[in-house]
Amino acid sequence: MDTLLIQVTNQNAYSLLNELEKLHLIKVLKKENKTEKLSEKYAGKLPADAAKKLHDHIKQSRGEWDM
Repeated sequence: MDTLLIQVTNQNAYSLLNELEKLHLIKVLKKENKTEKLSEKYAGKLPADAAKKLHDHIKQSRGEWDM
């Protein structure tokens, strides 16, 4: 048997891999839970002033797409 390393970037693909594993067709060796929100993951990592500047920049950038 071969061992393959793949990166799953789509939730539907991950669900398909889980179903294949249930059928004993594949074995998933490593599972990671990546559902953590970025705001939770990086809470307290930036100084408040830098976080506000970043938030303002993102808000402005999103506003440019709404025009």
